[in-house]
Parts: sequence; C-alpha cells; structure tokens
Amino acid sequence: MTRSAGRTFLLWLLAMLAGVAIVWQARFSADMSFFLPAHPTAEQKVLVDQLKEGAVSRLLMLAIEGGEASQRAALSRELRGRLLKTDNFVVVQNGEADGLQADRDFLFKHRYLLSPAVTAERFSVAGLHDAIANSIDLLASPAGMMLKPLLARDPTGELYAIVSQLNAGAQPNSRDGVWASRDGERTMLLVQTRALGSDTDGQEASIELIHREFAAAAAVAGLTDVRLQLSGPGLFAVKARATIKDEVSRLSLISTLAIVAVLFFVYRSLRLLSLGLVPVLSGALAAVVVVSLAYGTVFGITVGFGSALIGEAVDYSIYYFVQSGRVGLDAWRQRFWPTIRLGVLTSVAGFGALLFSGFPGLAQLGLYALSGVLTAALVTRFVLPKLAGNTPLRRDLAPLGMTLNRYLQSLASWRWPVLLLAALAVGQLYLHRHSLWHPELSALSTVSAEDGARDMAIRADITAPDSRYMVVIGAAEREAALQAAERAGEKLDRLVADGIIGGYDSPARFLPSLATQQVRRASLPPAEVLQPRLQAAQQDSPLAAGKLGGFIADVAAARNQGEVTRQSLDGSSLALLVDSLLLHHADGWSVLLPLHPSSGEDAPEIAASAVRQALAGSDALFIDMKGEFNKLYNDYLHEAMLLSLAGLFAIVALLAVTLRSARRLAKVLLPLVLAVLIVIAGLNLLGERLHLLHLVGMLLIVAVGSNYALFFDGAEQQQLDPETLASMAIANLTTAIGFGTLGLSQVPVLHAVGVTVGPGAILALLLAAIFVPRETRR
Repeated sequence: MTRSAGRTFLLWLLAMLAGVAIVWQARFSADMSFFLPAHPTAEQKVLVDQLKEGAVSRLLMLAIEGGEASQRAALSRELRGRLLKTDNFVVVQNGEADGLQADRDFLFKHRYLLSPAVTAERFSVAGLHDAIANSIDLLASPAGMMLKPLLARDPTGELYAIVSQLNAGAQPNSRDGVWASRDGERTMLLVQTRALGSDTDGQEASIELIHREFAAAAAVAGLTDVRLQLSGPGLFAVKARATIKDEVSRLSLISTLAIVAVLFFVYRSLRLLSLGLVPVLSGALAAVVVVSLAYGTVFGITVGFGSALIGEAVDYSIYYFVQSGRVGLDAWRQRFWPTIRLGVLTSVAGFGALLFSGFPGLAQLGLYALSGVLTAALVTRFVLPKLAGNTPLRRDLAPLGMTLNRYLQSLASWRWPVLLLAALAVGQLYLHRHSLWHPELSALSTVSAEDGARDMAIRADITAPDSRYMVVIGAAEREAALQAAERAGEKLDRLVADGIIGGYDSPARFLPSLATQQVRRASLPPAEVLQPRLQAAQQDSPLAAGKLGGFIADVAAARNQGEVTRQSLDGSSLALLVDSLLLHHADGWSVLLPLHPSSGEDAPEIAASAVRQALAGSDALFIDMKGEFNKLYNDYLHEAMLLSLAGLFAIVALLAVTLRSARRLAKVLLPLVLAVLIVIAGLNLLGERLHLLHLVGMLLIVAVGSNYALFFDGAEQQQLDPETLASMAIANLTTAIGFGTLGLSQVPVLHAVGVTVGPGAILALLLAAIFVPRETRR
C-alpha cells in the first residue's frame, strides 16, 4: 500500500470509527410511531395521544381456555391475586365480588356528591315525596334487588340515579363469580399496565410477567390443559417490534449473502470483494449517522428499507472495477464517471423529495436513501481508487458482455409488443382505478388476520367499548376540563333523549368538578330541616319516616364530607374509567367522552352532523376515530403522490438540463415509465392493492432505472463495450436482489417496496435495452 493509499485508508477508518461512535449512542425504534404524523391536526393529535399515552393503549385483555368452568374461575382468581401483588399493573379486573363491592361502596358513600339528581328541589317536601314514591315503584322492577336492602338509607334512590347512567350491557357475562365469555367457554380478565402504550419495553415486560404468573398459577393448581390468550394494543406493539426486528435482520442477511456471492463470482478475489464493500459500508453507516443526528431516533423500518440500498450502493464499485479494468482510472473518470454521477444525482433528486414529508417515516426513508447513495458514490469516486491501486480484475467479463449483447440485439424486435403490453397495462389500471388503492390505514398494519380475529373475539366477550365516536375537550386545568365535560354532557343528554345517540361515557360522572360538588352539597338540608320535610312527605307513604333515621344521618354526614378527588377512586375499578377519559399532558388536560350509537338496528352509525350541531359554540370537538384514521392514511397517500410527482419532476428537470435534447430525454424516460406501468398493472393482476409505499417504489424505479437508461443513452456517442454491458447486468442483479428480497417481508411497508422495485429494476434495464437505437450496439 502506497503512502497516499495509507493516508486515505486511515482517514476513511477514522471517519468510520466516528460514525460507529455516533451510531452506538443512537436510539433505534421498531415501534409503529413510524406512521404517526410529526405535526398532527387537533383530531389527529387525539389519535397520537391515545396511541402513545392513553389508558386504552395500556389495556390488555386476557382469556383463559380449557379445563372445567370451576377450574377456569379458580385460576382467574389466582392469576388476579398474583398480578395485583406486582407493581406492573394499575388495575386487574375479572368481575370478582370484592372488586364490584369496592365500586358499590365508593358510589354509595359519595352518592350525594355523584348523583346528577341531587338538587335543592329534590329535598323539598314535594321532591322527597316524588323521589321516595319512585323508589318504592322500582322495587317491583329488576332493579329492586339492588334497591331493597338500601331503601332505608337511600330512599331517594341516588345510587340508582348514578348506576342508571351506565350502559347496562357494558359488563361481561359472569360464571362462577368471575367474568366469562358469551358462550361460557373461557374466563376473561382486563388489566391496565403501569407502562405507557408508547413504552414497548414496559409492555413486553408486563406481557411476559402475565405469562409467567399464569404458568405458575396453573402449575400450582395442577392444570395442564388450560391456555391463556392475550390481546390489546400493547401486545400488537410488542409483536410489531419483534416482527420488524426479525424481518430486518433476516432480510438484510439474505440480501447481503446473496450480493456477496454475486460479487465473489465476479471478482474472484477476496481483496476486491472487500474493497467493493467499502462504499456500501460507508453509505450504510453515513445514512444511519445522518438520520440519527437529524431525528434523534432511527426507525427499524428505515434500516430495513436501507438494507435494500446495499444493492444499489454496490453498483458503483462494480462499475469502477469492471469498467476501469479495461480503460484505466483516468479514462474511466472521463468516460464513465459523468454518467454515473448523473445517475446518482437523479437518485438524490428522487429521494430528496421525500425530505419534505410531514410524516417522519417517509422523511427518514428519503434522508437515509439520499445520504447513503451519495456517500457510496463519493467513496467510490475518491476513496476506492486509492485503496484499490493497481489491483487487477482477475475475471474477464468481456465474454459475458458479448453474450448479453447478442441477446439484447434480439430484443429490438420486442418494441411494438412492449408498447402493446404497456397499452394493456394502462387499460388494466383504468378499469380497476376505483379499487386500485387500499382505502384504509390498515394497509400498513403489521397485525395479522389471525391476531385481528382473536382481538375482535376477545373484545366482544369482554364487551370492551367501541370508541369510534368521541367528543374531546381540552383545558389548561383539570377543574376546567371537568366543568367543560359537564357542560358538554348536558348537550349530549338531549341527544340521548332524542335517540340520536344511545349514550356516552364521562369522567365527570365519577369525578364531578369541585364546583358541581359544592352545588350538590349546598342542596342538602341540615337534619333539623330535613326531618320535618321528610315527615310531611311520608304522610301517605308505606315507608314510615321513622324508619329513615339512617337516611337523615347519611345526608348530615355528606354535608361535612370532603370532596371526591382522583385519589378517592383508588382501589376501585372506577379509577381505570376516569384515567382513560381524563388525560394529563404537557399542554394541559383533555377529556374524552366516547359516544355509543343507538341500539336500533337501523342506526349502526351516529349522525355526525347532528352531534356537531348540538356542540356548536362550545370548545368540544367531535371525532370519528375511524374516519380520522382513514383521513390520516389519505393524507399520507395524498402527500406521497405529491412528493413522488415532485421527485419525478426533479429527475426530469435534471435530465433535461444535462441531456439538452428532447429526443434523448424521451428515450431515457420512456423505458422508466413503461417499467412503472407494467409493474403496477402486474401487481394489480396478482390481487395486490396499492398503498403509499408502492408510490415510493414507483419513484425508486425511476431513480434507480435512470442509471441504466443513461448508460444506454451514452452508447449513441460511444459504443457500449462488452465490459460496460456486463457491469450493468451485474449491477442490475445486485439491485434486484437488494430490493427484491424485501418482497419476502411480512411488514407491508417493506413488502410493497420489494415487490415494486425488485421487478421494476430488471424491467427498467431490459426496456432501456429494447429502445436503444440498434446501430449503436456491437
């Protein structure tokens, strides 16, 4: 190694070590925040907050199957007891009586501050008479079993007034004293993790703990035929991360080994093979460094996508070793480097358009690809020649090039059939234009159909609420948020009365604002006033006033009772409900009021316009969560279309300025456009619906394929020699391997890029060869 080569190698090594040091400190994430917008709208912010920090994102639903019903019930109790002893869970519910009793005790103790029926009029003589008479009438109803034991202490029915607000069908079935599925074949539990939904490590630890405790409980009971099933957002996040990690590792290994095998076949030299990987390693490391410095977090999907760039980054070293081996370094720089440089710039222009995306995932893909390709090209141009020196290419690739040339000459007759095929592709796409694109965000989800079906089944058995429709209110302080929730509740009550909605949930039912509690407390008369009113009200009642001493004492105690606070709810399942609907974040507080559709079969959906009209003039925001998810996806898709068009325009503009010929520009672009049309039509024929990453793949076909078209375009000025043709074929193969391997992925984002760019790169080379003027070939 010469002194100059030694200095170059040392500088390159130092740069690599500095990059490794930065990457070592970088934060990698394999969660699904890849898909979340960087600057969400008010509606989308609710989605983001719910996915990251909402109580719903911390819920896990458990189902125990197998064994006898009594065994499952005993195992449910044992598992609940074990989980409650840990610090990983805030709430563990399975319908046991002690949990329900804690809720009843809390509601009964604080009924005069919680009941919406408590007013000054209710404790007048007429109000007491009507309320007590109504309670007596209810004794003959199904609610009588609950009211009768409490009638002497709660004759006005405040506990019933509180409970009647709840959805009676919101509780799961009960068998042997615990929750059970609708068919009674499995017992159900609901847990809330202490870890946030965005804390995938915490969610994974909680899930592993549940499995360990279940196995231990089953072992103690001697049960071997019982099984535990879980579902919930936390489980999906953990599985998604594991899938992304496994896919990135597996596919990167497959593509790397395949590309290394191709390079060794070409170079027949470990030294050349090692040198050929220098641009690749440089590009991959530089890409991670740049993304890490720019965003702080590198998404696993970005790294997986970047592994495909190995196939393109290695192209540059192939061009150098194969082409310079015959003409020498100086001639290579003069003759071939301008074409390679233009191809690099087209890739940079295409990838660069993604930098302007408002979604971090797309922006990271663009920055990773741009920095990786550019670094690999620069290392090939300035570093690789000094490191390689005069190392010869041992294998003569001219015979391969001449063989390829003979085949390519026969392809010239395929021009019209290809144009006909392209016309058929356009017709195919036009006929299926309404079903061409996947309409929902689920297109990008890693949740399998099996996991989705299991989640729906468990969710139905545990009667988990559907939070599709929601009213959201924001405020700077918790008290202000609760007061706003109460005002919105008054408007929603009218919608319930009109049958527009079936009901709604509100944290203010169990945690009223302090102002409301003060008004209700002030409505309670002192004992010396209440007692004569009660006697007057009960003159004709079968319930003698003399039997209501407990009622008078409880009202007197409530007058001096402290306020209901969030801490008052600890120990009851109501804490879970309030925490899931009353959220604290950096900007203040948010209240969520989930709406329930009417129970009638003709009203499966809520009339959004009626709800918005009822809430007009307030700070409440009505959100259709499903609609917002779809809007988020449509925003993704719309933006990806605009960015892809911008990238295409940048590529066309760059080529137009460089080629300075409309004919040459058309000749370069035609095979790229045809490749995109044929690939997309082929995917449609195979039943694959397109989403936004297919769009990115189309842009990549143009960016990557332009390299081949430019080489063929250069043949008009200088004939395409066999070595150059061989280098293009080998480079095309490595690119197809790098991107095509992603087509094996189970992650929709990676799969879409793979099945689009893999065949697209091959088609781009073949079509460029087909439309090259015949006289320029040898």
